Amino acid sequence: MKKTEKVIITCAITGSIHTPTMSPYLPITPEQIIEQSVEAAEAGAAILHLHARDPIDGRPSPDPELFMQFLPQIKQRTNAVVNITTGGAPGFSEDDRLAAPLRAQPEMTSLNMGSMNFGVFGLADKYTDWKHPWEKPFLEASAKFAANHNFALIERIIRELGEGHGTKFEYECYDLGHLYNVAHFADRGLIKPPFLIQGIFGVLGGIGADLENLTLMKQTADRLFGDDYYLSCFGIGRAQMRFLTMSAMMGGNVRVGLEDSLMIGRGQLAKSNAEQVRKIRSILTELGIEIATPDEARQMLALKGGDQVAF
Repeated sequence: MKKTEKVIITCAITGSIHTPTMSPYLPITPEQIIEQSVEAAEAGAAILHLHARDPIDGRPSPDPELFMQFLPQIKQRTNAVVNITTGGAPGFSEDDRLAAPLRAQPEMTSLNMGSMNFGVFGLADKYTDWKHPWEKPFLEASAKFAANHNFALIERIIRELGEGHGTKFEYECYDLGHLYNVAHFADRGLIKPPFLIQGIFGVLGGIGADLENLTLMKQTADRLFGDDYYLSCFGIGRAQMRFLTMSAMMGGNVRVGLEDSLMIGRGQLAKSNAEQVRKIRSILTELGIEIATPDEARQMLALKGGDQVAF
């Protein structure tokens, strides 16, 4: 793993799994996404990871026009690295997932490194009154859903975005096998270091949110990539902050955001993405760990620069 004196904070602003019923603070409209992104960047996030939602009912949307309603303003009002999803949401086609990234040609996108069961159906039992009729069936349907991130799709994303537009990737690894998939594409010469390996812990269908698993993932990545990668990680839900702290103490980076957890403490909803950024920044500062600026993150990850995007 590459050692660094400064930690990159990524903030995942809204995601595609949490629904409007779950938190009144979840950003839905382009204006809300802009405001929360700007606040998160001001709080210390170097990278902003972005999805889009239908501004009427909050359901996930792949529409490039929606992305273009918030991407230019975020770029104008912050220096943060913009990172757009290619995972999208259940029900999106492959073309859906690529529509906005190919339009925007960002510095970074996410890249899920393997197909997997992705079970969030348990959330459907936690609420009785729903704001919108789509929410409960959407969550329940995940019992029959397997997220499709096959080798052909991964290669398509690498070629069309990486080779085509100079985009770099946040390699999302939900299990140990996903690390070997990254190594496969590296061995073929289709992707180049430095790699940002994002370990994701606690999704039903992926690796569990046990701290021992973080150690195991780091050890495996060390074997596969040596000094060619930066580690980042997060545990979903209540595992969030302890995983982030552990990652930073191991020399890794961190990711917060309402995509990954709606909470700021036990039983307490986070009122913004920035609140989570401020909390992890405070923890890291108390540990004597410095926070990377957006330009320092660009240098670490060898990004093409914000002047090379299409928004």
